[in-house]
Order: sequence, then C-alpha cells, then structure tokens
Amino acid sequence: MAQGERTHTYLELSQEGGGAHKFYEVTVEGTVVSVRYGRIGAAGQQQTSSFPTAAKAQAAAAKKIGEKVRKGYAPAVQGQRSPRPVTRRQVTSAPSSARSVAPVLWRFRTGSAAFGIHVDEDRCWVGNQSGDVYTLSHSGEVLARYALPDGVKCLVADDFWIYAGCDDGKVYDLSSKLPFAAYDIAHDVDIFWLDIHEGVLDVADRDGGLTVIDHEDEYQWSRRSTGQHAWMVRADEQAVYHGHQDGVTAYAPDGSGELWHTRTQGGVLFGWQEDSSVYAGTARHTVQRLSKTTGLIEATYRCDAPVYSCATSPDGRHVFAGDSSSSVYCFTADGTRLWKLRTGNGSALSMQYLDEKLYMVTTDGSLVCVDASPSAISAAESGSVPAAVDVKYSAATPTYTPATTVAEVHTVSAAPADGVVVECVQEGSRLRVHVLTDGYEPSWNVQFPRGIRQPGARYVVDALHPASGGFYRVRGEIRRLV
Repeated sequence: MAQGERTHTYLELSQEGGGAHKFYEVTVEGTVVSVRYGRIGAAGQQQTSSFPTAAKAQAAAAKKIGEKVRKGYAPAVQGQRSPRPVTRRQVTSAPSSARSVAPVLWRFRTGSAAFGIHVDEDRCWVGNQSGDVYTLSHSGEVLARYALPDGVKCLVADDFWIYAGCDDGKVYDLSSKLPFAAYDIAHDVDIFWLDIHEGVLDVADRDGGLTVIDHEDEYQWSRRSTGQHAWMVRADEQAVYHGHQDGVTAYAPDGSGELWHTRTQGGVLFGWQEDSSVYAGTARHTVQRLSKTTGLIEATYRCDAPVYSCATSPDGRHVFAGDSSSSVYCFTADGTRLWKLRTGNGSALSMQYLDEKLYMVTTDGSLVCVDASPSAISAAESGSVPAAVDVKYSAATPTYTPATTVAEVHTVSAAPADGVVVECVQEGSRLRVHVLTDGYEPSWNVQFPRGIRQPGARYVVDALHPASGGFYRVRGEIRRLV
C-alpha cells in the first residue's frame, strides 16, 4: 500500500425488532486510523490513532473491522437505513401571571434544552439535549461532566445507581467514573420517558407503548395503552404506572395483565410517585393524585395552565407543580394552593424537592435552585428575594465519556485486595458474566455492559451489590484483568 493511500470501510448493525441500530466506520490515511461510531443517522463519536507505519495502521484497522464483523456488523451504504425515530418534546413557555418571583438561590445554564434532573443526598444531576450530564453540589458548584453520545431524555435513579436515557436508544449507567451503556432499546421505539426499579427498565414511548427490559438487557414484555404520547412511567414492586393521553394505566410487574385504568383531566404530561400514590400532571391545568392500589383519584391540584412537571416533599405533604406559563406552585396534600410564583427562568420541565429546596430544569436549559422554606417564600411574596448566583462551568472540571469497546477499558495485571473478579462465560448463544471472588453466589449473573464483554475475559470491579431479582449490580470502576 502506498504511504498516502486512503481506505474506507462502513458497517452497520441493525436488528429488526431488536436493540441494535448503529454504525461503525473505519478510515485509514497513511499511518492514521480514524474510527467513527454511533447511532445510525447521527454524527456519532470519533477517535483517531497514529501508527509507526502504514502497514501497522492497516493491520490495526483490519483488527477493528474483524471484531465488529464477528459481532454481526455488515458492510452497508451510508444513508440507506432510516435513522432511529427521535421526538423532541415541543414546549412553549408563556410569561407568568404571578405577581412575585421565586427566591432563586443559584442557576446553572447547561447550554441546551434540558429535561433530565435527579437530586439525592450527595449532589444534583442535570442532563440536556446536547448529551451533557453535569453534577453539582447542593450549593451550586459544578463537580463533573459526563459527555454522552446523544441527547439526554431523562435521568432516573434506582437506589444509588444513576441512569441517563438518551436519544441513541441507550441507557447509560453513570454510577462510576467510567459510564457504560447498561441497556439498548429497540430502534423502532421512540422513547418518551424511562424508569428503572430493581434493575428492570420500563420505557414509555410516542405510540402509547410500554416496553419492559430486564437487568440482562433482554426484552421481557410490552403493552399498548389506550392513549398515545406516554410521557409518564413510574414503577415499584406493586406495578408499572403508565401515563398517556388517555390517563394512567397500572400493569402487573410481570406483564400478566392490567390492574386498573383511570382517566385523568387531560392527557398526562409528567408523572411522580410516592409510596402509596402516583401523581399525574396534565394538559388541563391539574395535578391529580391516584391511589396505587385502586387507581381512584384522591386529590386534584389546580393550576392556571398546562402542567409540565410536578414533585412532592416527603410523603406528599406538599405538592409542587410547574406550568407552561413559567409559574411554580405549592399545594397542601388536600389540594389547597399555598402559593404561586414566577420562576424567572422559563417553564419548569422537570423538578425535584429536597431539604426545603426545589430544583427545576427550565425551558432555557437551566438548573435552578429555589429556596422553598416558608420564610423565603413569605419574603418573596413581599418582594424580597436573594440575588441569584450564576454558576460557571470550568474547563478544568473532570469529564467522563462512556466505554464502548474493550480497548477503552483500563487494564490491571492483578486484582486489588478489595476488588471483585468477574468472568464472561458463554452460555449457549448468550454471553453472561459471573462472579469468581469468594463470598458471592456464583450462579447469579452480573449486570455488565455488553459492549465490553468477551468470552473468557476477566474484569475487576470495585464492588457488587445483590438485587432482589437474583443478580449483582456493579458499583464503581470496571477494569480488565490481563
């Protein structure tokens, strides 16, 4: 091969009715190998490597292509397959009619429209449509950035695991410094919202469908509710609660049937849950609280415009709502409105309450922290609010990107004393992961990223935690043992 000669290989893996819908492209120019990969129809991610000679560059490229072909990729013509369906939520944000503005303590502008939010005892998470997920302290300091391949639909938590559902159809586990794709959703499912309970993923979609996937990233069951545009899915050990244009439908966790269906006042635009109730924010200016057991409507919280988001304080003592007119509300549990204030930052698309603070992501892509204490709200209603701090992002902030191939995983030559060793084992047509370290149940599978599994390969993880479904979940870093 001449020193400056250029070769190009384009492969696709698209399984009808399955989870894969992606491409892999390798270009060699002299001693430089460029690899581009991602969801079909998207720009994807790119990596470039240099080699001492053109022959070594070609050999490296041939190895990469061979690995993909063995996984089912095949040569294709770029542009012939349609991209994965992706619906962007079309929202409007009118000015608020409230006289007073909410006491915003700080705001962080993510730079793109954002729907994803999660707040726990340690930090705040926000994800936007550019694929950026940021973590911040409760005081507003930016701690880290996760650069994901595609736009973030939502952020969900399952115990202390944090997941980001993205437009590429993958759900990324962000619980360690090396995020990985834990689930891959079928390419014909236009994702609207997600929830995860005990490792089981529930997906609500554009057509009013509900798809359930287990911890091994394998399809379990699906249902089609009576209404389209399912913007709500919440799950617990009792049921999966599916909110759509025709109300809320509860299904048995094993998919054996419908438990109840309740029509709400307008199509459901957002959902929340507490131990005994689910909350549905609707297009007809209300939040409605439904009994998880019977589906009966227990209370209605009336706003002045369509409700984009809702949340509660612990046990539902107070109910919060954000509407399409840039207002935020607070109600008592029985439906009495306590206050209505302007957000000052557009309409709240998602929200969460913790320790007298209300965290919201708004239509301008900001994460906003509001002081929701009674004294701060009373002062705000009198016209006295603090000067909001605009949080700045530093280029020095640590940034983490997902590992999608074995080559991207750090290696170790020996397992640390406190590490847990797992092994990839071929079981028929499936490649499972089992634990080798003493003290664990060897027959249980380990939830593990498919993209880095190789037959016979061994890995070291920081910790494994048992889940009620009889499997282990990884906590901390994954390193390959060589």
